Amino acid sequence: MEKFITLTHTAVPLEMENIDTDQIIPARFLKATDKAGFGDNLFRDWRYDQEENLKKNFPLNQEKYQGEILVAGDNFGCGSSREHAAWAIKAYGFKVVVSSYFADIFKGNSLNNGLLPVQVSPNFLMETFKAIEEKPTTKIKIDLENQVIKLIDKNLEEKFEIDTYKKMCLINGFDDIDFLVNKLDKIKTFEKHQTL
Repeated sequence: MEKFITLTHTAVPLEMENIDTDQIIPARFLKATDKAGFGDNLFRDWRYDQEENLKKNFPLNQEKYQGEILVAGDNFGCGSSREHAAWAIKAYGFKVVVSSYFADIFKGNSLNNGLLPVQVSPNFLMETFKAIEEKPTTKIKIDLENQVIKLIDKNLEEKFEIDTYKKMCLINGFDDIDFLVNKLDKIKTFEKHQTL
């Protein structure tokens, strides 16, 4: 996985609550077993009409909103446990999702796939939406090492929580297998010193 230490970028706002995994990646696109192409179908039914034309009023289709950070309403990623939702968001180009609450399984799937879910207070989320609405080029800084999110133009910041192990994995670019391979020498040394 790609290492994640800090990111300063613009964001795409999706000011809706209770966005479930079927809205993130509809079930009809779940037949594939590898991650290729999932980004094309992110929010498919919201991004396209029945004639497959882009819906101009949907934030991901508006040129003024660009960036590697998705800012979403409360209770993001609820619904089914499909890992494909994290795949689709990551494949589309987002590296971070900001919300005031994430469904636990979605949060775990995101962290396992190098997508950072940053949970903020409802007030900070509201300020973030407001800042992006006022100025779509608003920069947001995510400092994973110090666990801080900052709205640069407003000089407003907040701490966020993250599992210590997952934080270490993201900073080093490890998935769970990479972590174990990285410890291989220590594992072999430990095994040598074990008596039967």
